[in-house]
Amino acid sequence: MHHRKIQHTPVTVTELGFGASVIGNLYRVTAPQAASAAVDAAWDAGIRYFDTAPHYGLGLSERRLGAALRDRPREEYVVSSKVGRLLVPNEQPRGVDDEGFVVRDDLRRQWDFSRDGVLRSIEETRERTGLDRLDVVYLHDPDEHWRQAADEAVPALAELRDQGVIGAIGAGMNQSAMLARFLRETAADVVMLAGRYTLLDQSALDDVLPAAQEHGKSVVAVGVFNSGLLSQDRPAEGMKYDYQDAPRDLVQRALAIAEVCERHGTTLPAAAIAFPRTHPAVVNVTLGMRTAEQVRRNVELHAQRVPDGLWDELRAQGLIRADVPIAGGDGRPPRNPRSRSAE
Repeated sequence: MHHRKIQHTPVTVTELGFGASVIGNLYRVTAPQAASAAVDAAWDAGIRYFDTAPHYGLGLSERRLGAALRDRPREEYVVSSKVGRLLVPNEQPRGVDDEGFVVRDDLRRQWDFSRDGVLRSIEETRERTGLDRLDVVYLHDPDEHWRQAADEAVPALAELRDQGVIGAIGAGMNQSAMLARFLRETAADVVMLAGRYTLLDQSALDDVLPAAQEHGKSVVAVGVFNSGLLSQDRPAEGMKYDYQDAPRDLVQRALAIAEVCERHGTTLPAAAIAFPRTHPAVVNVTLGMRTAEQVRRNVELHAQRVPDGLWDELRAQGLIRADVPIAGGDGRPPRNPRSRSAE
């Protein structure tokens, strides 16, 4: 498993990462043994970057990930978590969480991007995980909280980074425009970009990706299957796109991309994983992995050779944007002849 460095930080991550949201019982229950087996399978495959958050299962994801990693050599892996949602007692529980996780709602989420909130969140995450430190900390979905996030949360994280308590800091969101602001206007090192640089959506080329290149910063890509539409060899009606039923025109476009993939001897999901890594600012693709079987499938897809000719044909047919950078081969870090910073 190849490693990439988050620019200008001491943190290196494997090109494929383990997203732990699903082992927090996202959408359905995952047995504790299955969650542990998934982390074990990721470790055995060489994955050394693991991402979690308090939001995921009201702390369940953090507890499970920490338990599964506790006996591993701490210097061999990188863990990221997030701040911005404190977990506080729920005064009016109804029995089950109402934000997509099948867990009891004895706790609730409380938005807080203040300095005190950030410090408290990190300490509580360390308690839940049992880990001595967090390597990367992201602001989690600060869409409606720019001012407090930029003025209080980022400086608090930067202070911890400069003290060596955290290796890298940044923000994670489903939009790219504000992530570009974090890269341009704050001390963020890295952003977690969800769903905005995929085979079906390259809008990040307009803001966050050039911002990362201009300022020597890095991007972690998540949501590369766009909630499922790109996850199967042959997409079909009824599949999800960005958490909603996929519009027919997008299903047809995904089918057209799948047919090009077949002509080049690869598959749609393998290409979906490889695609973000054709951009020089992207250091990692992280996928949600619920079971050991899912881990093994994703590792196999990640390892598939995706020829450069695929991207050329997709550009020629207008199925991806013409300004998508030219890959360097096999999905490895590319050279973009249009940008000196990529050379």
